[in-house]
Amino acid sequence: MASKKSVTRMEIKRGSSSTIEAPSKETGTRDKEELDVPWQVVVHNDPVNLMTYVTMVFQRVFGYPREKAERHMLEVHQKGRSILWCGVRERAEFYVQQLHGHLLLATLEKVV
Repeated sequence: MASKKSVTRMEIKRGSSSTIEAPSKETGTRDKEELDVPWQVVVHNDPVNLMTYVTMVFQRVFGYPREKAERHMLEVHQKGRSILWCGVRERAEFYVQQLHGHLLLATLEKVV
């Protein structure tokens, strides 16, 4: 069965127009095994943020004590990356978004 995409017209300055397709919904489901697999939140080194700032972000986002936050910050600084958290995907995605909100380079990696 073919689906119709709705199209919305949008007026832009000086009377020109553009068409935008409405977003589509994904209807697929994930396997239970895929949801149960642990995911890692990894922070990568960057030349921009100060070490004290990175430590403070780890304390605020993860609730780490200062000593643990500093250990992870030093690992990022010396090794280029640190695994900050491991667990279910939804929570890991939330942490990555929080770190991005503080302008840190963070990724989500599946544990194999």
